[in-house]
Amino acid sequence: MPRPGLVIAVLAFAGMGASFMQTILLPIQAELPTLLGVSRDVSAWVITVTLLVAAICTPISGRLGDMYGKKTVALALLGLLALGSVVAALSPSVVLLIVGRGLQGMGMGVVPLGISILRDVLHRDRLGSGIALVSATLGVGGALGLPISAFVTERYDWHVVFWVAAGIGLLALALVAWIVPVSTLRTGGRLDVVGVIGLAIGLTGVLLAVSRGNDWGWGSPRTLGLLLGGLLVLLVWGWYELRIPEPLVDLRVTARGTVLFTNLASIAMGFALFASNVVFPQLLELPTAAGGLGLSLMHASLILMPSGLVMLAMSPVAGRLEHRFGPKPLLAVGSAVIAISYVIAVVVDLDVWHVLVVNLVVGVGIGLGFAAMPALIMRVVPSHETGAANGLNTLMRSLGTTSAAAVVGGVLAAGGAELNGVPVPSGDAFRTALLLGLLASIVCAVLALLIPRPKPPADEHPSLPDGVL
Repeated sequence: MPRPGLVIAVLAFAGMGASFMQTILLPIQAELPTLLGVSRDVSAWVITVTLLVAAICTPISGRLGDMYGKKTVALALLGLLALGSVVAALSPSVVLLIVGRGLQGMGMGVVPLGISILRDVLHRDRLGSGIALVSATLGVGGALGLPISAFVTERYDWHVVFWVAAGIGLLALALVAWIVPVSTLRTGGRLDVVGVIGLAIGLTGVLLAVSRGNDWGWGSPRTLGLLLGGLLVLLVWGWYELRIPEPLVDLRVTARGTVLFTNLASIAMGFALFASNVVFPQLLELPTAAGGLGLSLMHASLILMPSGLVMLAMSPVAGRLEHRFGPKPLLAVGSAVIAISYVIAVVVDLDVWHVLVVNLVVGVGIGLGFAAMPALIMRVVPSHETGAANGLNTLMRSLGTTSAAAVVGGVLAAGGAELNGVPVPSGDAFRTALLLGLLASIVCAVLALLIPRPKPPADEHPSLPDGVL
């Protein structure tokens, strides 16, 4: 059997590769309409489709992993990620690029599957730090990937970044196939096809309304129709899931106090994380004449990258703290640390080194919080449902980040000043956006404190096979 540290490292690498796809085009997002020869509304789909597909696929892939084998499904997702990268690299049109980006988004399901694999194959003494590291990759991949994509796109044709992504996907695929052991815990049964379709339609409506509301107008018929229609479909979907014997998501387990409050806290922490991800790059790159710090994209990326390294460094610390004090205090402390960082950002006149320090502190809080969430979930969820439960928790974090991108982006756009006739965010808009991040972190801390004492399921930990890591 491979060493446990090697298994954890491989799953963490796969998770970071999948998360990297979320930020791969951010350095050239503003240039996409010109590069693709399309309108801004069309080019926005190149970014939106990855987030949308990732959010939909994470709970579905988690359920498939519980049924047919988590490693098998993880390998399939990594294969689709690599295929999507090749399609995007060779795409002659925006349509094929959107298809490739959608396939890349499917790779995000690797993160919750990796967490569930760890529960199946690791001894409980190694479980906390392993979960912390793989869970943190949701934030680490984007933080470390931004300077990589900035470097590539500044020096080469922008399609080259997709070849880099394809290489990462294929390497992760090979490593998972070679190193990660097969989990024997499977539920079998039949896939809830109606549940898959209902969840996909409902989430598509809600997430499209949230992610495109700034462009379409929050009061426009299209935005309101998608939002209300998506919510209605999700309500009907929930009613249906409660009435079938093998649901896609067991909503009765999801409604347990520990799972419910953890998922709500996940939305708030996802919002708090992405609020800084939206504010700080714009503040760093905005010209000094407009009140910004005047850095290039590459330099700004290097200032933001250490936050991802801190998340990595916090993983073993978070694992030990979780083992000693439990995941609930860890989530509350992580939220409080993020809140402190936002207080500093609001009251201090931010300079480059201030942004560096504040973002590092955010990384500490995210490292603690992201380690606690799956640990809380898996303390109360039966072992045969860990894939679906972790997938749903990852979806909740995605809802938080998507909401932050829309709300904070709208605040910065609405509270704008002008530089040479071009609208740019004002100082008050930046401050308001940071206050929203502060509010989200406080909400997360309150929800963490409200999490009831977990009652473990009958199979608190699965029987460990011979030679368990």
